[in-house]
Amino acid sequence: MLQAAAFYIFSAIAVLSALMVVFAKNPVRAVLFLILAFFSAAGLFVLLGAEFLAMILVIVYVGAVAVLFLFVVMMLDIDFAELKAGFAENAVLGGAVAVVLAGILIATGFVWVDAQSVEANLQAPTPENMSNVAALGALIYDRYVLFFQLAGLVLLVAMIGAIVLTLRHRDGVKRQDMHAQVTRKRKDSVEIVDVEPGEGIG
Repeated sequence: MLQAAAFYIFSAIAVLSALMVVFAKNPVRAVLFLILAFFSAAGLFVLLGAEFLAMILVIVYVGAVAVLFLFVVMMLDIDFAELKAGFAENAVLGGAVAVVLAGILIATGFVWVDAQSVEANLQAPTPENMSNVAALGALIYDRYVLFFQLAGLVLLVAMIGAIVLTLRHRDGVKRQDMHAQVTRKRKDSVEIVDVEPGEGIG
């Protein structure tokens, strides 16, 4: 009974926070709701007995990806008025994409069938004499190693894109020139002036 109640609580929080990620007007709040959705999903993984996935979800996604998104959003200095101004121009294209995605989801729901081995897999989620972590590692690095590497490549491209977006050069901003600091001479930075008594530096 307690496990069922926890499942419904975590599921409701995950669904509501995911909706708030989409409908939140402030991107910083959207990222915070995304972190809440990750924590709720981690709780669901714990209820399913996948403690390793729950730990990875909290450490990787909450501790790295979501925080990265948050800092990128805060550093980009997004002009929300400009973003809202272009909504009407792209409404037709956005609506067409939404219709296509909805059609794909509906078609997937109609053609989806239960596999014969689902009940057996639920009864024995991991092979005998093998821990949950070892079974997951064998599955990822053996059967799905290509997809795992492609996922890492996608994250690498996203990281490079975030770095490129935040390295914009703005006028009037003082920046550190390491080469000029290292190669400068003593005569360029130090000046010795012999000041006579009772006189100042002109």
